[in-house]
Amino acid sequence: MLRLRQAVLAARDLDAVAGELSERLGLRDPFADPGVGHFGLRNAVFCLGDTFLEVVSPVQENTAAGRLIERRGGDCGYMTMFQLDDLPAARERVRSLGIREVFEVELEDMREVHLHPGDMRGAIVSLSEPAPPEAWRWGGPDWAARSAPIEVLGATIAVADREAVAARWETVLGSSLEPAGIELVADPGERGLVEIVIGGDHGAPFELGGVRFSFNQEETR
Repeated sequence: MLRLRQAVLAARDLDAVAGELSERLGLRDPFADPGVGHFGLRNAVFCLGDTFLEVVSPVQENTAAGRLIERRGGDCGYMTMFQLDDLPAARERVRSLGIREVFEVELEDMREVHLHPGDMRGAIVSLSEPAPPEAWRWGGPDWAARSAPIEVLGATIAVADREAVAARWETVLGSSLEPAGIELVADPGERGLVEIVIGGDHGAPFELGGVRFSFNQEETR
């Protein structure tokens, strides 16, 4: 059941990046989750089919997203959020590797942990188990009514040591990366989330929010 359910960008100007994403991809009104204020952020979450694209922007000093933007020298990819069907088993694998959990939540309709990007390399990784599986709390109320007829199919993560990171991610996720559409590429700069693949035909690829958006209309679900 492994899926990349949500991809997240970090941007200095939330409204500008979210507005351009909406225009380029034909997205509908995003959800602004007040809960991200806990992390010193504001956000916009777009629904693409039953997958999600989020933009976060710091509104306080010394946030994880703000520090990453400074290190990267501008807007950038931030987080990959994976849906799986056995979070306790995944957390056991996380502990066996000595990977730190930086956030956890257990709610009636969602159990989730975030893993330290320094341990996972490349990006913050979220492990999420929604209940029921088709639900997704972070999309906001009635997200299906705001869904655009496209979807997030996968992502490219640029890392310094591709083989080591692949082994670590596959152990944590309990699967090869292929079902989630994840491709790891070697990059000495370890630039993290550098590409999001969208299912649908929206013309030529484009760069926005420090990430390349490309399209694969043949692999929509």
